[in-house]
Amino acid sequence: MSERIILVWFRNDLRVHDNEILLEATRKADKVLPVYCFDPVYFTPDEHGRLKTGSFRARFLLQSVANLRDNLRKLGGELLMRCGNPAEIIPQLAAEYQVNEVYHHREVAFLETGISEEVEAALWKQKLNLKHFIGHTLYHKEDLPFPIKDIPDSFSVFKKKVERDSSVRPETDTPEKIITPEITDAGELPMLTDLGLDEPVDDPRATITFAGGECAGIAALDEYFTTNTPVKAKAARNPQAAADNTSKLSPWLALGCLSPRRVYFEVARHEGQSNSNPLILELLWRDYFRFMFKKHGKKFFDAAGFKAGAPETTAEQDALFAQWANGNTGVPYVDAAMHQLNATGYINNYARQIVAGYLVRDLKVDWTRGALYFEEKLIDYSPASNWGNWAFVAGVGNDPRENKNFITRQVSQLETKSPFIDTWLSAQEAEPAV
Repeated sequence: MSERIILVWFRNDLRVHDNEILLEATRKADKVLPVYCFDPVYFTPDEHGRLKTGSFRARFLLQSVANLRDNLRKLGGELLMRCGNPAEIIPQLAAEYQVNEVYHHREVAFLETGISEEVEAALWKQKLNLKHFIGHTLYHKEDLPFPIKDIPDSFSVFKKKVERDSSVRPETDTPEKIITPEITDAGELPMLTDLGLDEPVDDPRATITFAGGECAGIAALDEYFTTNTPVKAKAARNPQAAADNTSKLSPWLALGCLSPRRVYFEVARHEGQSNSNPLILELLWRDYFRFMFKKHGKKFFDAAGFKAGAPETTAEQDALFAQWANGNTGVPYVDAAMHQLNATGYINNYARQIVAGYLVRDLKVDWTRGALYFEEKLIDYSPASNWGNWAFVAGVGNDPRENKNFITRQVSQLETKSPFIDTWLSAQEAEPAV
C-alpha cells in the first residue's frame, strides 16, 4: 500500500506550536510536506506605484519564514520555499511528491480567500482536496454563541456574549516528529532584493525593533510578563506614554508566529482569568474584526463601508494626502507619529487612531487611501484589523461614538510638546514617503 503524503501550505500561521494543520497532518499521513510560497502579488507595485508589503514587514516575514524552517528542522522536517503564484506552485509540488491532500488555514479578506479559491480549483483538476482549517482566532467560529450572519455589529455586545457563553479551546500539541518525503530542492530563502525591495534602514531614534519568527514571538511574550509595568491610561499624564506600554505582540500575531491561544493561556497562568487584561482585549478585537469580515465581506474595502454613503472628501486629495503621509501637516503630534511610522513600520494604536481621524475628519481625504498606506507600512498589518479599524474611524463601520475604545480627540486637544514629539520631529528626518 502506498504511503500517504499531506502537503501543509503555510501562510499566516508561521509556527509549530498550537498549529492544528501541522499536527493533524502528522497524525493522518505517513509523511508531511511543509511549503511556503512568496506570492509576487504581495510585492509587485500596483498601477499607482503602491506596494502591499513594505520593506520593514517584508524583512520581518523573511525572518519569520526562516525561523519556521529552523523549527521544522528541529522536529526532523523541512520547509520547501518557492517564489511564485501558489495556484501554480502548490499543484506542481503536489504532483511531484505524489501528495494525497493539501491542508491550509482559511483566511477572511477577499484577496486571500481568492488565492485559496484559485489553489483549490487547480488542485481539483488533479482530483486533490484542499482542506480548510480555522486557526487564526482566539475563539473558534463553531464555539461562538451566534452564527456569523448574526454577529453583533457592536464590539461591546460581541465581547459580553462571547465571554459569557463561549470558551477558548486548549492549545493544539506541537508534533513530536515530522517526517518529510525525500526532498531534492528545498529552495533558498529569497533576499529582499529578490522580492523587488530594498533593505530597510533602522532609525537610531527607534526604541523597539521587531525580529520575525516564532522564537522571537515567544520570547517577546515571556518578556512582557517579566518586565511589563502596567500604566493605567486614566492615571497617565501622557496618553502616548500609556499607549506605548502595551505588549507590542501584534507583529507576531499578524503572521501567526504566535498563537492567540498561547497568549490567552499565558495571561491566565500569570494573572488568572482576567477579561479586562489588555492582552485579552487585544485578542478579542482581533477576533471581532475577523468575524466581522466574514459577515460583511468586501464592504470593509469600500469608501462607504456598510453605511449609506462615504464620508465627505475634499477636491485637494493628492496634496493633502502627501502632507499627511510625509508628516508635513504642521500638527506636531500627527507629524511625529507619521515620521515614526515611516522610519520604523510601527506606531501604537493610540497614534493610529489619531492620525487616521485627522486624515478623515480634518483633511477630508478618502479614508481608503490611509488604509492602503498603513497596509504597505505597518509591520503588523492584518487585513481585518487594519481595514476594520479604518472603517470604524471613518464612521462607515459601526459608529465609533458607540464604543469608548475609539478615540475622537480634536487637534486642539493633542499634545504639542513631549519627548515623543521632540524625538520624531528632530533634525534626523525620515526620507519622504510619497
